[in-house]
Amino acid sequence: MPAPRAQEPVTVSVFAQRFSATRRGARLARRLATHRLDLWDLPYGSPDSDTVTLVVAELAANAALHGSVAGRDFELRLTYDRAAGLVRVEVSDTHPGLPDASARPPEDADGGRGLLLVAAVADRWGVAGRTGPGKTVWAECAVGAQGVRL
Repeated sequence: MPAPRAQEPVTVSVFAQRFSATRRGARLARRLATHRLDLWDLPYGSPDSDTVTLVVAELAANAALHGSVAGRDFELRLTYDRAAGLVRVEVSDTHPGLPDASARPPEDADGGRGLLLVAAVADRWGVAGRTGPGKTVWAECAVGAQGVRL
Protein backbone atom coordinates (compact mmCIF):
# COMPACT_ATOMS: atom_id res chain seq x y z
CA MET A 1 0.00 0.00 0.00
CA PRO A 2 1.52 3.33 -1.02
CA ALA A 3 2.17 5.93 1.63
CA PRO A 4 -0.38 8.77 1.72
CA ARG A 5 0.78 11.98 0.08
CA ALA A 6 0.22 15.41 1.49
CA GLN A 7 -2.46 17.27 -0.39
CA GLU A 8 -1.38 20.42 -2.21
CA PRO A 9 -2.82 23.56 -0.60
CA VAL A 10 -5.62 25.21 -2.55
CA THR A 11 -4.33 28.52 -3.86
CA VAL A 12 -7.04 29.37 -6.41
CA SER A 13 -10.62 30.23 -5.45
CA VAL A 14 -13.46 30.88 -7.89
CA PHE A 15 -16.83 32.58 -7.52
CA ALA A 16 -19.30 32.58 -10.43
CA GLN A 17 -22.90 33.72 -10.59
CA ARG A 18 -25.40 34.94 -13.17
CA PHE A 19 -27.35 38.15 -12.62
CA SER A 20 -30.25 39.84 -14.36
CA ALA A 21 -28.99 42.41 -16.88
CA THR A 22 -30.47 45.30 -14.91
CA ARG A 23 -29.15 48.04 -12.65
CA ARG A 24 -30.33 45.96 -9.69
CA GLY A 25 -28.40 42.95 -11.03
CA ALA A 26 -25.25 45.06 -11.43
CA ARG A 27 -25.59 46.37 -7.86
CA LEU A 28 -26.07 42.84 -6.51
CA ALA A 29 -23.01 41.62 -8.44
CA ARG A 30 -20.91 44.37 -6.84
CA ARG A 31 -22.19 43.62 -3.35
CA LEU A 32 -21.68 39.86 -3.63
CA ALA A 33 -18.20 40.37 -5.08
CA THR A 34 -17.24 42.55 -2.11
CA HIS A 35 -18.61 39.93 0.28
CA ARG A 36 -16.72 37.14 -1.50
CA LEU A 37 -13.47 39.14 -1.40
CA ASP A 38 -13.93 39.56 2.35
CA LEU A 39 -14.35 35.78 2.71
CA TRP A 40 -11.11 35.39 0.75
CA ASP A 41 -9.26 37.58 3.32
CA LEU A 42 -9.35 40.72 1.15
CA PRO A 43 -11.23 42.75 3.78
CA TYR A 44 -14.02 45.17 3.03
CA GLY A 45 -12.64 48.71 2.79
CA SER A 46 -9.07 47.63 2.07
CA PRO A 47 -7.34 49.05 -1.03
CA ASP A 48 -7.36 45.57 -2.63
CA SER A 49 -11.09 45.11 -2.05
CA ASP A 50 -11.92 48.65 -3.15
CA THR A 51 -10.00 48.26 -6.41
CA VAL A 52 -11.55 44.93 -7.36
CA THR A 53 -15.00 46.16 -6.31
CA LEU A 54 -14.64 49.23 -8.55
CA VAL A 55 -13.71 47.00 -11.50
CA VAL A 56 -16.69 44.70 -10.83
CA ALA A 57 -19.03 47.68 -10.51
CA GLU A 58 -17.94 49.20 -13.82
CA LEU A 59 -17.95 45.95 -15.81
CA ALA A 60 -21.30 44.83 -14.36
CA ALA A 61 -22.85 48.23 -15.05
CA ASN A 62 -21.60 48.07 -18.65
CA ALA A 63 -23.08 44.58 -19.04
CA ALA A 64 -26.43 45.78 -17.71
CA LEU A 65 -26.54 49.05 -19.68
CA HIS A 66 -24.75 48.28 -22.93
CA GLY A 67 -24.53 44.49 -23.10
CA SER A 68 -28.06 43.52 -22.24
CA VAL A 69 -30.21 41.43 -24.53
CA ALA A 70 -33.87 40.98 -23.60
CA GLY A 71 -34.34 37.83 -21.54
CA ARG A 72 -30.58 37.22 -21.09
CA ASP A 73 -28.46 37.52 -17.97
CA PHE A 74 -24.81 38.42 -17.51
CA GLU A 75 -22.29 36.35 -15.60
CA LEU A 76 -19.69 37.49 -13.10
CA ARG A 77 -16.67 35.25 -12.45
CA LEU A 78 -14.00 36.10 -9.89
CA THR A 79 -10.81 34.06 -9.70
CA TYR A 80 -8.40 34.67 -6.84
CA ASP A 81 -4.94 33.15 -7.24
CA ARG A 82 -3.32 33.57 -3.84
CA ALA A 83 0.07 32.31 -4.98
CA ALA A 84 0.21 34.84 -7.82
CA GLY A 85 -1.45 37.62 -5.78
CA LEU A 86 -4.01 38.20 -8.53
CA VAL A 87 -7.77 38.61 -8.79
CA ARG A 88 -9.27 38.18 -12.25
CA VAL A 89 -12.71 39.67 -12.88
CA GLU A 90 -14.69 38.38 -15.87
CA VAL A 91 -18.10 39.70 -16.90
CA SER A 92 -19.80 37.89 -19.78
CA ASP A 93 -22.90 39.07 -21.63
CA THR A 94 -24.71 37.97 -24.78
CA HIS A 95 -24.61 41.23 -26.73
CA PRO A 96 -22.40 40.99 -29.85
CA GLY A 97 -21.11 44.58 -29.62
CA LEU A 98 -17.58 45.14 -28.35
CA PRO A 99 -16.65 47.93 -25.94
CA ASP A 100 -14.86 50.90 -27.49
CA ALA A 101 -11.97 51.76 -25.18
CA SER A 102 -10.88 54.61 -27.42
CA ALA A 103 -14.18 56.52 -27.10
CA ARG A 104 -13.86 59.69 -25.04
CA PRO A 105 -17.05 61.26 -23.71
CA PRO A 106 -17.56 65.02 -23.81
CA GLU A 107 -16.19 66.74 -20.72
CA ASP A 108 -19.67 67.64 -19.49
CA ALA A 109 -21.08 64.11 -19.98
CA ASP A 110 -22.36 62.27 -16.92
CA GLY A 111 -21.14 58.85 -18.05
CA GLY A 112 -18.92 57.03 -20.49
CA ARG A 113 -15.79 56.77 -18.35
CA GLY A 114 -16.19 53.26 -16.95
CA LEU A 115 -13.53 51.60 -19.08
CA LEU A 116 -11.17 54.52 -18.43
CA LEU A 117 -11.54 53.79 -14.70
CA VAL A 118 -10.97 50.08 -15.25
CA ALA A 119 -7.84 50.82 -17.30
CA ALA A 120 -6.59 53.18 -14.58
CA VAL A 121 -6.92 50.77 -11.63
CA ALA A 122 -6.52 47.29 -13.17
CA ASP A 123 -3.12 45.92 -14.13
CA ARG A 124 -4.50 44.51 -17.40
CA TRP A 125 -7.87 44.28 -19.07
CA GLY A 126 -9.30 43.11 -22.36
CA VAL A 127 -12.14 41.47 -24.24
CA ALA A 128 -12.37 37.80 -25.17
CA GLY A 129 -14.84 35.73 -27.15
CA ARG A 130 -16.93 33.12 -25.43
CA THR A 131 -18.80 29.96 -26.26
CA GLY A 132 -22.20 31.07 -27.52
CA PRO A 133 -23.21 34.64 -28.29
CA GLY A 134 -21.53 37.68 -26.80
CA LYS A 135 -18.20 38.40 -25.18
CA THR A 136 -16.31 38.42 -21.90
CA VAL A 137 -14.72 41.61 -20.62
CA TRP A 138 -11.98 40.79 -18.13
CA ALA A 139 -9.58 42.64 -15.86
CA GLU A 140 -6.76 41.52 -13.58
CA CYS A 141 -5.79 43.26 -10.35
CA ALA A 142 -2.70 42.55 -8.29
CA VAL A 143 -3.51 42.10 -4.60
CA GLY A 144 -1.63 41.34 -1.40
CA ALA A 145 2.11 41.79 -1.28
CA GLN A 146 2.26 43.16 -4.83
CA GLY A 147 0.04 46.06 -3.81
CA VAL A 148 -2.81 47.64 -5.69
CA ARG A 149 -3.03 51.03 -7.28
CA LEU A 150 -6.08 53.06 -6.31
